[in-house]
Amino acid sequence: MTLITNHMPTAELQALDAAHHMHPFTHGRDLARKGARVITRARGVTLTDSDGNEFLDAMAGLWCVNIGYGRTELAEAAARQMTELPYYNTFFQTTHVPAIALAEKLAALAPYDLNRVFYAGSGSEANDTNIRMVRTYWAEKGEPQRDIIISRKNAYHGSSMGSGSLGGMAAMHAQGGMPIPGIHHIGQPDWWSEGGNMSPGEFGLKRARELERAIDELGADRVAAFIAEPIQGAGGVIVPPESYWPEIQRICDAHGILLIADEVICGFGRTGNWFGSQTYGIRPHIMTVAKGLSSGYAPIGGSIVCDEVAEVLDGCEFAHGYTYSGHPVTCAVALENLRILQEEGIVERVATETAPYLKRKWDALAEHPLVGETKIVGMMGSLALTPDKAARAAFASDTGTVGLICREYCFGSGLVMRHVGDRMVISPPLVISHDEIDLLAERAWKALDLTHERLKQDGLMRAAG
Repeated sequence: MTLITNHMPTAELQALDAAHHMHPFTHGRDLARKGARVITRARGVTLTDSDGNEFLDAMAGLWCVNIGYGRTELAEAAARQMTELPYYNTFFQTTHVPAIALAEKLAALAPYDLNRVFYAGSGSEANDTNIRMVRTYWAEKGEPQRDIIISRKNAYHGSSMGSGSLGGMAAMHAQGGMPIPGIHHIGQPDWWSEGGNMSPGEFGLKRARELERAIDELGADRVAAFIAEPIQGAGGVIVPPESYWPEIQRICDAHGILLIADEVICGFGRTGNWFGSQTYGIRPHIMTVAKGLSSGYAPIGGSIVCDEVAEVLDGCEFAHGYTYSGHPVTCAVALENLRILQEEGIVERVATETAPYLKRKWDALAEHPLVGETKIVGMMGSLALTPDKAARAAFASDTGTVGLICREYCFGSGLVMRHVGDRMVISPPLVISHDEIDLLAERAWKALDLTHERLKQDGLMRAAG
């Protein structure tokens, strides 16, 4: 067995990385000049790089390492499955035990009548599946013209052609011919940045009713589905006003359109319930899952589908699938991950103990002169940075300038905290302890102090005109 514990010096690793490795969402030449940070090991909530520096990972990798790093049970589950059945497909009227067992478990965990699972290798693949699934559903019901899917600006549903089109990120749509036809975007429920003089409740209703206006304008007989994250994750942890989701649900019900809840980030305990749909009382026809399904230990995704939609699709050959749909090893890893979440009561502990404690510590950061708003639900939170709290003002500098400065000070302070524009966001492993939450808050405050001083020195504490 090859274990890479001793390695080349960091500079040599960085040079090889720059020469051969193309990174996601990265300006290659800029990274080559700077040199990538090389992570070599992890345990619990702590990462270690090739120079021995340690970081509290307040992002759980990419919103996914829910049970923390270093759980050998998942490695053992993968090894057992690789020995017994390392791979077989689920095409050609064939199945295998891990795919069956995981589908049964997901049906038991999912709310309402979400009892069927179509496997994918990632959230991006699962949302591509959802496009074809809802269009096929309506075609099978004799309404093939119902092919428009409505999504939201600044939503993230993946980065493939289909899922990237569903998402509403302008920078992604500027490259590669996105969005594909049949995707329509409405406004996001971001009261801090876009609510103006309205109360959060008024703004939530206004943004929800954009869905109804879009349905009227596009034609109710043309709209297939609405897709949204319960809380926008990569968009900046945008927590919707309380008025938002009940009105969205009413509109979907009234117009008979399918509702897709993208649970890739919110699912498997992130919001203090097993799914964000339970946190917000959403009744989806389809839930997209990935990330926390395996805690990132193996790549897996899927669509959990309600009985009504599944029964219609059962009446045709749904010409869709992936080589690794329901891969036996990733299914075995996911099953072990779910076992740990259940048997150790991790989701319940988040709801009753650690999330309330984190909220107190996180909300205290609103006292910092640079922080205009704190938002947190369960184990995902955001800080809106501003030069003027009362005005909810944006910075005069290009969006993201201040956030990037703060992110770099976070790393320098031993904390992984992501920036989305000029918002700072967290999504720590669900197993984070009270002591580690204290450390997270302490390092975040330190990074905010350093950022504030830098902004004052550089003349960047100015509001946009």
